[in-house]
Amino acid sequence: AFSGVRWNISSMAGRLTKVGIEALVREDREVLGRHTDGDGLHLHVRASGEPNRVLRYRLHGRQRDLVIGTYPTVTLKDARARVFDAHGLIRQGQDPILERRREAVALRVAAKPERSFRGAAKALIDSRQAVWKSAKHQWQWEATLEKHAFPVLGDLPLQAIGVDEVLRVLEPVWRRTPETASRLRGRIEAVLDYVRARGWRSGENPARWRGNLADLLPSRDRLARVKHHPALPWADVPGFLAALAKRDGMAPLALQFLILSAARTSEVRGLQWREINWADRVWVVPAERMKMGELHRVPISNAMLAVLQVLRPPRPRPDVLVFPSRTLLTPLSDMSMSVLVRGMATDGVAEGELPRCRDVSGRVIVPHGFRSSFRDWCGETREEGREVAERALAHVVRGVEGAYAQSDLLERRRPLMEAWGKFCSRPATTSS
Repeated sequence: AFSGVRWNISSMAGRLTKVGIEALVREDREVLGRHTDGDGLHLHVRASGEPNRVLRYRLHGRQRDLVIGTYPTVTLKDARARVFDAHGLIRQGQDPILERRREAVALRVAAKPERSFRGAAKALIDSRQAVWKSAKHQWQWEATLEKHAFPVLGDLPLQAIGVDEVLRVLEPVWRRTPETASRLRGRIEAVLDYVRARGWRSGENPARWRGNLADLLPSRDRLARVKHHPALPWADVPGFLAALAKRDGMAPLALQFLILSAARTSEVRGLQWREINWADRVWVVPAERMKMGELHRVPISNAMLAVLQVLRPPRPRPDVLVFPSRTLLTPLSDMSMSVLVRGMATDGVAEGELPRCRDVSGRVIVPHGFRSSFRDWCGETREEGREVAERALAHVVRGVEGAYAQSDLLERRRPLMEAWGKFCSRPATTSS
């Protein structure tokens, strides 16, 4: 915030006047030093060069001098008006010197938008058209940068972006939404890596985490614990599926298949008949539809096969969706399964009562939570071990273990998925 400054003034009492200034800067009688006009504005008369009108202020513990202009080019009236505007910025915690630089930079790069951060981000996004996992992924990139990064970095030239500028983007969201902020930082880093490779910028990447921002921002792990999706206790899954089987429609069938396959919602919604290998009883999910960008094979259990047989046409076309929306041309919406689960959990439940289908803390379950139900069942009832269970969930094994694990353990996962299907098909009263 702005605070008053004590001045060493060898000058006049009160505010400056046009006549008084002219007396100070006469050729035969220059009165050197700073001559105050009030509100931090003063006239700096030097032994060489034209006198400057300067605003001295203190912001964030630092004393700063903003040159308003030279005398007599900038009149006293104009100088006071500019000081008034500068104080408005200072009261908002903004530095008038930095704001002036940004305005000047914006004018300089207007003719070369491809060299601004905004232009560079667009160039990177366009260059990745062939590798985006989905249109949604690209949209998330664009939306995050548009909302958080562009207001600060958008019009800056690439070489002008330093750690201070990156922190101005990240600090407002770092503690409030750590996950979003972490992704935002990674995307800024990617843009600046891209432009360095293109030769548009030199030097270190100011958005780099290790050895850089890690020393200035608290780690994401310290700010917020991971919030897990509400999951139905594994022992209650057979009862849920028994109730689900009584419902008609595409969403109940898709949800059944999702639970039995332990797959992600997007993987089930985008399933096409071409991905089903009937001879080997394997569902092959292509890499472009997987979260980690790696092809994933899912053994088809008898319970999964029963769902597919309900929907399988006599001659299924390879490019036709297994779980389409009502138009038959687009996938079933993600919301349709979410609404279905919420309805089964809360319909007919009185206000103040716990939902019918809930996790251990009482929260309404969500479709994605059934992956956690499957993982808990594996850990508590099966002997296949952690690695097989993680492969079933298409989790990437990292580190040294991942470097040596070349097999996806398909054959070891077959009995696991078959056992899960049989467990899910048990009578609703069975809990183990």
